[in-house]
Amino acid sequence: MGTLTVTGRTRSMAALFAGVALLNTATVGLSTAATLIVAAGSGPGWSGLPSVASVLGTAAGALGAGLLLPRHGRRRVLASGYGVALAGALIAFAAALATSVVPLLLGILLVGVGNGGAQLSRYLAADLFPDEQRGRALSIVVWGGTIGALAGPALMAPAADVAAGFGRPSLSGPVAVAVLATAGAALAAAFLPRHVPPPRAPIAARGPVRPATIARPLVAMVAAQLTMVAVMTMTPVQLQNHGHGLDVVGWVLGAHLIGMFALAPLSGRIADRWGPRVTVNAGLGVLAVATATALAAPTAHTSGLPVALFLLGYGWNLVFVGGSAQLSRDLAPETRSRMQGTVDAVVWSASALAGLGSGQLFAGGGYGLVAVVGGVLALLPLVLLVPRDGR
Repeated sequence: MGTLTVTGRTRSMAALFAGVALLNTATVGLSTAATLIVAAGSGPGWSGLPSVASVLGTAAGALGAGLLLPRHGRRRVLASGYGVALAGALIAFAAALATSVVPLLLGILLVGVGNGGAQLSRYLAADLFPDEQRGRALSIVVWGGTIGALAGPALMAPAADVAAGFGRPSLSGPVAVAVLATAGAALAAAFLPRHVPPPRAPIAARGPVRPATIARPLVAMVAAQLTMVAVMTMTPVQLQNHGHGLDVVGWVLGAHLIGMFALAPLSGRIADRWGPRVTVNAGLGVLAVATATALAAPTAHTSGLPVALFLLGYGWNLVFVGGSAQLSRDLAPETRSRMQGTVDAVVWSASALAGLGSGQLFAGGGYGLVAVVGGVLALLPLVLLVPRDGR
């Protein structure tokens, strides 16, 4: 490993953590507000467009950041990405004031570009530590998403009240919060050290990187993303179809968000102690249990569904942290950022596919069919993840 000082490492981790937390806060609040704005202005049939724009922007941002990091460094690339996100948030704010859909979607797309760079921050954190600590390091940055998952929705109502108090459209308030959050992320990136030693190369005994090194975590992470997004997206519809209000929807989705982010440090310790592959396999198993629980208790809003959604979130987290740990350990430094960005781009693109496909599955066979397909998707990668060596 390089010779980065303890102070420099701490400073880097704090900046990376803050960037992820702030971008997640911006993305959650902005996407929710934009969905409501589009639904009110263009009809419910178009309300999924903000989510698609955000996901596609995140995929493009991850791919672009992965290509630029080796040449331009983490500080410049992240600061530039967060600057793009700030510009996007300002465009979205102007669009929210004018209730104009097209510039609103453009703004969300640009915020997504910055979020794509933020997602790669977990790998940058892992590069600061030796192999046996990388899972824990990247999981700490993933845990930063907890702040956004909680702060984004919590700030919506107060921000809307403030905007209304100034005589502006109430939904412009949460968009204004996104402007402040992206500005904070750009400021955080400025605190990254200018010069960071390159990550230590994998030991020679590992030999050349095999296709399976990338294919296994990629397939697992895509499958986990498809399963998680499909079931999560249709759960509010399932609850509303059975007469439950937003309070119940919020409670169930809150359990899901806790599973997605809050236990990330535990996932990191599992990856460091027992290895990335064990972590990924455990996550796929938890996802299968989650979908089986949802299938067995599709209307149990006080028991089965909160448990299912929590497990759905934590299963995804295990796969996400475990797959990321494998990619951070087993790729050569000269190709690492590019491949990590490519994997993230594919994973985020899968979110768009899952969001669209889950609606068709629900219409054709109900919540049970969504759960069954999700369970099958979770189990399929295990065929590719059978350990063939000690890693």
